[in-house]
Amino acid sequence: MTLWNGVLPFYPQQRHAAGFSLPLLIVIVVFCALASSFLLILPGIRGRARWFWLVRVLLSLFIGGEIVAVHFSGEWFVGSVWTNTSYKAFSAERVQARVGLNVGLVGVNITLRGTPVQQLNETIDYNEAFTWRLDEDYHGEYVRALAKGLPDPVLYLAEKFTPSSPCGLYHQYHLAGHYAAATLCSNALLSMPAPLYGGLALLVTGAFALFAVFAFASVSSVPFCPFRLGSAALTPGYGAAFWVTLAIGILCLLLGGSVVLLHYAWPSALRAVLDQSGPDYCSPAAAGSPFILSNPVHPQFAPLDYKITTKL
Repeated sequence: MTLWNGVLPFYPQQRHAAGFSLPLLIVIVVFCALASSFLLILPGIRGRARWFWLVRVLLSLFIGGEIVAVHFSGEWFVGSVWTNTSYKAFSAERVQARVGLNVGLVGVNITLRGTPVQQLNETIDYNEAFTWRLDEDYHGEYVRALAKGLPDPVLYLAEKFTPSSPCGLYHQYHLAGHYAAATLCSNALLSMPAPLYGGLALLVTGAFALFAVFAFASVSSVPFCPFRLGSAALTPGYGAAFWVTLAIGILCLLLGGSVVLLHYAWPSALRAVLDQSGPDYCSPAAAGSPFILSNPVHPQFAPLDYKITTKL
């Protein structure tokens, strides 16, 4: 066999750690492109309405981008530990490595990176994903991982989340991820033309986001099987996606509640903040003043000239 690009064809190659999540990267790029496009047309909006639309659109894009991004993030429940652990089954060889566990709404991600990476004449750098989407078979993925002969720590953590495991983690996190994802998909953004409806939409968004966080936290708070990896124990905790979703929910409730409260209690203050009908926004004519249209084009009809007065 001849070498192609430094490797032998038709032979299994060493596993390499995965890079940044591609779906998450696509979501970030799409929402950043939408925000950049809006910033390009922002100078075309006149007067104070420019700042109103700036806050309104960017806030909607930020909330929407966060809601979509956390679906593809594995940072809901995370943990890592440095340990001296066995590397392969039926072998006494041990390695120094860092083992990581990331639990998301659609599955788990397990990482194993040696310290140093080169040990036992191998490159110990693994990043394996096991999913439990409605159309995915977690047990089948675990069986295929056994057939590939993945390292012991990866298989050990993956086995804890199988449906047949006595720990019951699969049913807990599968159910929590399913309801949290469905709840986040039900959100409404600040896209209403009236400020009151926009405030109500923000309240609904915040309520759904907090309910999703509560659904995931209620399962994560249940005692689970200990994760013993060699000489150390892995204890996961809430990750960045969990705390960001919680912050977004609280922010939506505060902003939506403020808009609704101002609408009913101080409508004049709300108009002062979100006023789009100032003299620098509509026309040079002052609001409420008569606008006179005359057309003295033909002098012969001067005696019959009409003036149209329109009350705006």
